[in-house]
Amino acid sequence: MLVSQLINTSFPALNITDNVMFAMQLMDDYDVLHLPVINNNKYVGVVGKDELLNEDENSALTELYQIQPLMAKNDEHFLTPLKTIVKHHLSLLPVINEHSELMGVLLTKDLLSGISLFLGVEEKGAIIVLETTKNNYSIGELSRLVETNNAQITQLNTYSESPTGLIIITIKINRVEVSDIVATFQRYDYIVRYYFGEEEYANELKENYEHLMSYLNM
Repeated sequence: MLVSQLINTSFPALNITDNVMFAMQLMDDYDVLHLPVINNNKYVGVVGKDELLNEDENSALTELYQIQPLMAKNDEHFLTPLKTIVKHHLSLLPVINEHSELMGVLLTKDLLSGISLFLGVEEKGAIIVLETTKNNYSIGELSRLVETNNAQITQLNTYSESPTGLIIITIKINRVEVSDIVATFQRYDYIVRYYFGEEEYANELKENYEHLMSYLNM
């Protein structure tokens, strides 16, 4: 998925000659904390409400130092801007084309929706979190071990844990009951930190409910 597929074009842009009062009013009208700034149809940067609160409301944006040249390119992968949005606590990130023209904005909530779709969180399946050393990490082996139990990996994400140097692996399986897969990983020296099986959880809730009803009917 590209940034261009998540662009929102319904938000206005501020002109570099607009003043602080107008900028803040426009943010209130659209219920956002940031807006893009343009000059002669070219993108200049993004300005935030928190910074404007400390400025003279009659000052023009061109007089400010708080305009940050942060942006995403419309042909980037949609996860690329995530670091910028998180680092600068943005409610939106302006999107430009190859000519530095403003195409629209990438809203944080739309990015989260894209990540949700990317991770397949709506799809049924169990999640297993493993830890292993860098030398022992192999995507091919993980897939093979899962497939020997008549299942498949539908999502796989990793990160390196700073204190230990271990690789933390989160995988999603196209099954909800995965005790046999967990046992297989353990036999191959993978540490299973935890796992979540929807079916197991549902059965536990049902069992607890039945116990409660039996108690109430006594």
